[in-house]
Amino acid sequence: MTRRIEGRTPDAPPPAGPYSQAVRIGSTVACAGQAGFTPSGELVEGVPAQTRQTLENLAAALASCGASLDDVVHVRVYLTDPSQFADMNSVYGSFFSAPYPARTTVYVTLPPGLLVEIDVLAVSEP
Repeated sequence: MTRRIEGRTPDAPPPAGPYSQAVRIGSTVACAGQAGFTPSGELVEGVPAQTRQTLENLAAALASCGASLDDVVHVRVYLTDPSQFADMNSVYGSFFSAPYPARTTVYVTLPPGLLVEIDVLAVSEP
C-alpha cells in the first residue's frame, strides 16, 4: 500500500499554513511553493537573489524526501514582473542541466516583497 510521507527540513522556511514543505507518495515527490526566504525567515532582495534562495529551499525540501533537483520533471515559476524573466532565467539555468525539466512560467500578484515563487514535481526511487 502506497502512503503519503511528509518531508520536513529546518534547511527551508517552515510552512506558513496547513501544508507540507514536500510530500512523497511512491516515487513521486511534490514540493510546495517556495519563495526567497532564508530558513530563518529573512526575505532576500531582488529577483536573482530570491530565485537562488527559492531554488535552494526547494533543493532542501526535496532532500527531506530523498530526492534532488536532478529528479525534477516539472517546474512552475510565478513571477510578479515580466521584465524580470531574464534575471530569473539566468539563475534558474545554473540549478538545472539538460535534459531540463518541463517548465511553466506565469505572471501573478504575490504578497508584498515577494518577486518569485517556484514549486516542483520530482520522480525519484524511494
